[in-house]
Amino acid sequence: MAPWLDFSNWWTKDTQKGTPVVVKMENPNFSVVEINGADAAFRPVEKSRGKNAKQVTWVLLLRAHRAVGCVTWLVTVLWALLGTIKKRLINGDGVALESESESDKLEKGKLLFRVIRVFLVTSLAVLAFEVVAYLQGWHFGNPTNLHIPRTSDLEGLLHLAYVSWLTFRAEYIAPPIQALSKFCVVLFLIQSVDRMLLCLGCFWIKYRKVKLKIDGDPFENDDVEGLSSNYPMVLVQIPMCNEREVYEQSISAVCQIDWPRDRLLIQVLDDSDDESIQWLIKTEVSKWSQKGINIIYRHRLVRTGYKAGNLNSAMSCDYVKDYEFVAIFDADFQPNPDFLKQTVPHFKDNPELGLVQARWSFVNKDENLLTRLQNINLCFHFEVEQQVNGVFLNFFGFNGTAGVWRIKALEESGGWLERTTVEDMDIAVRAHLNGWKFIFLNDVKVACEVPESYEAYRKQQHRWHSGPMQLFRLCLPAIVRSKVSPWKKANLILLFFLLRKLILPFYSFTLFCIILPLTMFVPEAELPLWVICYVPVFMSLLNILPAPKSFPFIVPYLLFENTMSVTKFNAMVSGLFQLGSSYEWVVTKKAGRSSESDLLSAAESEAKSIEQQKIHRVASDSDLIESFQLKEHKEEAPAPVKKTNKIYKKELTLAFLLLTASVRSLLSAQGVHFYFLLFQGVTFLLVGLDLIGEQMS
Repeated sequence: MAPWLDFSNWWTKDTQKGTPVVVKMENPNFSVVEINGADAAFRPVEKSRGKNAKQVTWVLLLRAHRAVGCVTWLVTVLWALLGTIKKRLINGDGVALESESESDKLEKGKLLFRVIRVFLVTSLAVLAFEVVAYLQGWHFGNPTNLHIPRTSDLEGLLHLAYVSWLTFRAEYIAPPIQALSKFCVVLFLIQSVDRMLLCLGCFWIKYRKVKLKIDGDPFENDDVEGLSSNYPMVLVQIPMCNEREVYEQSISAVCQIDWPRDRLLIQVLDDSDDESIQWLIKTEVSKWSQKGINIIYRHRLVRTGYKAGNLNSAMSCDYVKDYEFVAIFDADFQPNPDFLKQTVPHFKDNPELGLVQARWSFVNKDENLLTRLQNINLCFHFEVEQQVNGVFLNFFGFNGTAGVWRIKALEESGGWLERTTVEDMDIAVRAHLNGWKFIFLNDVKVACEVPESYEAYRKQQHRWHSGPMQLFRLCLPAIVRSKVSPWKKANLILLFFLLRKLILPFYSFTLFCIILPLTMFVPEAELPLWVICYVPVFMSLLNILPAPKSFPFIVPYLLFENTMSVTKFNAMVSGLFQLGSSYEWVVTKKAGRSSESDLLSAAESEAKSIEQQKIHRVASDSDLIESFQLKEHKEEAPAPVKKTNKIYKKELTLAFLLLTASVRSLLSAQGVHFYFLLFQGVTFLLVGLDLIGEQMS
């Protein structure tokens, strides 16, 4: 019961008017009010007064109901999470556990996992020790202020051990952690300044309305007979490998490109090792060939060099020398019919131009949370990084698809090389060193897909971050010996490779996944609040600006980017030191989604195809036999393998490490640190259980 406080002496000096009246009732269904003077009735009454027993009971019941509802919700969420963990562990036992199904992947990331595991066990031990110290009333302050008892009992020994630990921590552990954290913070600030300069460059482009436009059709000719002779010869290549889901829509979109047919050749470069998929692609190529499209099918018997080997083999054909430009589209890309008319004219009267790169657009960007977060990253990459570097430097990394190359630039730069898994970046760097210029067209968009499952996205990011480090080792001597200006050399070495490909994953993983939880157990090396909260949030806001509709996902984006730093750091180390996983090439899994324009064009062309089928009804016996064979192969195609979600051990280990650090932060009453570590640990837990992205059976 709250103490009764008598404040009557505060107003005893006031002049009382009238006679005091006390009203009392035997059955107090109403509250008792004491009127002490005529003016007392008009004074404000406290909220706590004037309530009867029934009202108080109802208020308490409502508050209890709310509390029970909150607790029930938390228990339900925790129970569902535990059930999901159990299901993942049972289904993943011997089947879906990462790095356990194949012996050649057993050693990948083993050292990093061991380091994280040792760190987790040590953190748990330290946390248990400090919880005991906290319960005993020992403070986490300066060890010189702690009083050591003279008794020799167990508590005294524990207290003495705790003081010794604090002294050892302050003198030997804190200094190297502080030095490493300061180094990472400096790298973080340098990378943030670079990101801000790119954004300022993008704002300048928007403000000055810098756009590369084409006035009319530069290849038009008044002479009707020689109308197509002014159009350059263009080769279109579609490299693919086991692309069952997307081959049809890609070939269909490319075959509908608006360009004179006698000036266009389409190469379907099939590296599939599945015979059923080969027959399906052959059928699609044959269908468009019968419609008058100049399209050919190529399949390599010796599949070496992955995509680079496929493209290099296609460029070695004798008829390629008759063509001036080559456009490249991956199997999931669907260019618009006017793609070549929006890109190829930029080469006219510009002999130094070697590459015209178009922007990507994504047909499945709203499919799930993972695709939304990828859309944020890729929108910033194209609209800010690629556009700014294209306008101010005439150089950027080729994206491997949705671009048009001058064949002369490819040949003079050495062609496609099979030495790395980023052949697109390799040819771009070598062409830049040879003096060729690049153009990025932000307004020309090509529809494609982003990975919908975390497994596919993780493998893609591993290839995208290990390949540049491989390339950096190989290209560094060539960059130093090249005849380009010192500014271009510095841009390639310091900005393009070191800052954006090496430093970014290094400090992201080290600072936010290792140093931050470590500082919870070593408070002497505590990170300032602006490093943990203010600067990351501001940089995340800059990243979301090109995709303003994704603003509600700013917090998941920040947490997920820190989670992906584990994969990117591992890939960076693999590429830098040429480990086995850096030479891996895994084709990104696609879902085969079509854009709205493709669906409309398919409906329009269906009526035309009925009339065209009448022309091709008369066929030879060999054609009929081949068509029946194709149909049989299509019907006998095996059903897709039923896959399950995986469990990622490194992410799970870091999840428990961060959650352990959040408990230690709670003991130290560090508010922002606790919430950051808690949410970051939960994010690692969700990713480690493969609960983000497409959910498989």
